[in-house]
Amino acid sequence: MFKNDLTHPISVVTCRPELAVIIPTYNEVDNVVPIITALENALVGIEWELIIVDDDSPDETAMQVRILACHNPRVRVLQRLGRRGLASACIEGMLVTTAPFLAIMDADLQHDENLLPTMLMRLKQAPLDIVIGSRYVNGGTVGEWNKQRQKMSQFASQFAHSLIHAKLHDPMSGFFMLRAEVFHLSVRKLSGVGFKLLLDLFASHPETLRFEELPYQFRTRQNGTSKLESAVLWEYLLMLLQKFTGNWLPVRFISFIFIGASGVLIHLCVLWLLYKSLATSFIVGQSVATLVAMTTNFFFNNLLTYRDMRLRGKQLIRGWFSFILACSVGAIANVGVANYLVQAHSWWMLSAIAGIIVGAVWNYAVTAVYTWNKPR
Repeated sequence: MFKNDLTHPISVVTCRPELAVIIPTYNEVDNVVPIITALENALVGIEWELIIVDDDSPDETAMQVRILACHNPRVRVLQRLGRRGLASACIEGMLVTTAPFLAIMDADLQHDENLLPTMLMRLKQAPLDIVIGSRYVNGGTVGEWNKQRQKMSQFASQFAHSLIHAKLHDPMSGFFMLRAEVFHLSVRKLSGVGFKLLLDLFASHPETLRFEELPYQFRTRQNGTSKLESAVLWEYLLMLLQKFTGNWLPVRFISFIFIGASGVLIHLCVLWLLYKSLATSFIVGQSVATLVAMTTNFFFNNLLTYRDMRLRGKQLIRGWFSFILACSVGAIANVGVANYLVQAHSWWMLSAIAGIIVGAVWNYAVTAVYTWNKPR
């Protein structure tokens, strides 16, 4: 038998692709064939591969890609279980390729695949780190966007400029190509949160990125529905805040704290209503206010903080019970500390806040383990 060791190495001839196109998907089964066909027509003469990163789509997008990959060696699929997110999907897709050039685009055919050869040529010929498809330079358009979406994009772009200090016309673009070494220098500092990886790359790279923006016309989605929702703006703002704080705080913790702050307001309002307006005992008011605040915190965290692991249906009910039980120690400490202080003639509001702080220490760590961190 032939032995594979240092004295008798096996010689394997490989031809790695020059370009890897990474596309995140969720319920894009109807777009898989059109996007592959479009790339084959646009990338003639280029050694390329397509990596589709699917977040376990209910419409079986991943299975459709596997079927196509059996007959097309350029196509690969990475199916992720139990998590969602455009930015994190793109990061994982870029990590599994050996191509020296990496392109990010959507599966909905709104990005112009015909621009990819020009992007590649510019990276190979010019001293550039990244080439960006832009809707806001001369010749680019946003297509048939409504006014609300245009305003959201402009609002997000204004915040982006305060973070990256780069004169990008379209910092919110989701269509770009970069050198692989640029990505690998930044990957450990990327937050992977939300849907705008470009901004994260500019904010995380140790050096100022050399870039060029090329115009393209943003096309109308042909199949499926847009994945944009109100929560993406929340994720975007959290990612900006994390970058401003130097990545010292996890994004989920930042979100948990903000939601907890809203819970404090709800808690105090309920306590005021019961204790001051309805003249209940303080311990009854504090107990009811604690339960109400915990419940609202659970639903907000399920919607925003753990959006990629969101509990639904029976899981939502189980999660609520799990949340309440996991925080029971913190809740008991909350009520106990607050009641002790008010009995010691401390101001009722300060007593309540002291109890809230004690309970909050438990909430984040415990619920992260017992409420949202279980396989489903």
